[in-house]
Amino acid sequence: MWADTILIVFISVCTAFLGEGLTWVLVYRTEKYQKLKTEVEKQSKKLERRKEIHGDSLDKAVKKKIERDEEKLKNNNRDLSLVKMKSMFATGFAFTALLSMFNSIFDGRVVAQLPFTPISWIQGLSHRNLSGDDYTDCSFIFLYILCTMSIRQNIQKLLGFAPSRAASKQGVGLFGPAPGQFK
Repeated sequence: MWADTILIVFISVCTAFLGEGLTWVLVYRTEKYQKLKTEVEKQSKKLERRKEIHGDSLDKAVKKKIERDEEKLKNNNRDLSLVKMKSMFATGFAFTALLSMFNSIFDGRVVAQLPFTPISWIQGLSHRNLSGDDYTDCSFIFLYILCTMSIRQNIQKLLGFAPSRAASKQGVGLFGPAPGQFK
């Protein structure tokens, strides 16, 4: 069981690097992405500075400028998300193929023992294709998803592909809040 667990963590690390490599080839190295990213960084910092300086100012001209900046930032974030979209499709296709292959290899095998009993609506995933009623037994798919979710984020930070704090702080993107929504 320990060998399977370590193998799944290794597979998760490898697939995360594969996904980031694929994203780098298709997105991160392109000129359009680089330009949009620097523009989003610049606009995020400008908007943050403007909000700090003026705060809750009631001046209509200042509010209009802030709303205009928020709209520009929102549009650039949307464009950035659209540039990343083709990579997401390619990565999704590759991961689906790999996941089905690994799922067939580990089908019906307990790969880890959970230190808790998962809540009922997660048990279908954590105990997928396992025989028995011990819901602390963990299936491949559950462990793989947990590992990938945690490892991929850290690999993005390690490689410098994670969004900046300024851009993340603004929280606008393809599905982010509308400008002035939380006033």
